[in-house]
Amino acid sequence: MSVVATRPGVLGFVRRWGISIASFVGGLLTLFVFRRGLPHVAVIVGYLLLLWLLVAILVQARDALAISERRTHRFVLTATEYAVQTLYHGVLLFLLPAYWAATTLASINVWFFVTLAVLALIATFDPWYQAIVQPRPWAGYVFFLVSLFGALNLALPLIGVPPVAALAFAAWVAVVSLTPVVCRARQWRWSRGFAVTAVIGMLAASAALAGRAAIPPAPLFVADWRLDWNFPSADSPAPRSPIPADTLLQNGLIAYTAIYAPAGLKQPVDHIWRLEGQIINVIRLTPVEGGRREGYRTYSRKTSFPADPRGRWTVDVTTATGQLIGRLRFRVV
Repeated sequence: MSVVATRPGVLGFVRRWGISIASFVGGLLTLFVFRRGLPHVAVIVGYLLLLWLLVAILVQARDALAISERRTHRFVLTATEYAVQTLYHGVLLFLLPAYWAATTLASINVWFFVTLAVLALIATFDPWYQAIVQPRPWAGYVFFLVSLFGALNLALPLIGVPPVAALAFAAWVAVVSLTPVVCRARQWRWSRGFAVTAVIGMLAASAALAGRAAIPPAPLFVADWRLDWNFPSADSPAPRSPIPADTLLQNGLIAYTAIYAPAGLKQPVDHIWRLEGQIINVIRLTPVEGGRREGYRTYSRKTSFPADPRGRWTVDVTTATGQLIGRLRFRVV
């Protein structure tokens, strides 16, 4: 009798959560097994065009379809909303590996990755998406803006656009893409709606540039790094944290980094040496040239240290415009 009593509950759980759990597991498998490389630009652009088209159609037709008593109209509305949710899910899964590689966990840019991960999780589970997003149109537009901005910010450097220019252009396009929404809400003609969103988009681009430190510079990331002595000898092993202060002052250090960048991109980078958060040196490196799977290898050499170098040191690897690519840490005692 207990089996019979619990069977409806199990079936109800499967009906409500089964597809979502299968989608979540499939997404994880895709994320960690099949998509180890960066997605192709054509795939990203195709997803974005289809997403924009469906959102534009949904904005124009949602009210008429929602009040219609015809079953086919209700089916079209449900199918379109589910297609939009599926596209959000697909785009965000494309973005997560690249932004994860470019994120420095102990920095402010981790919050952008967390935002992407939370949105991807909501889009994966249908009951959550239906409860959180569908009753609130503004929540859907948050999904739209973040997905479009994140995808363009990743895709443009893949064709050689510098990350800082990609950042500004992605923010502008994401806002301008809401033109159908603005025109529908305000009953404006498209020309007026475009003019308004273009101006707001320029403000969004300026805000993105001002807050660029909070955005991981995907698809750039530090593929490998290591420290070595400036004057190595056979009896001095590679430095390991914590480093004795007298040995550091005697030998000096070299920070080696291998930075991955897509083919066709030439990006100036800096090494910023800090002691307890205070900048000690900023060293401009040879511009990174993309296309090497193992990363473009470069280094900075430091022989002059404070008289008392004890404390926590970091070497920040940044773009010339201030986006953090990665961070090396060591401690001197």
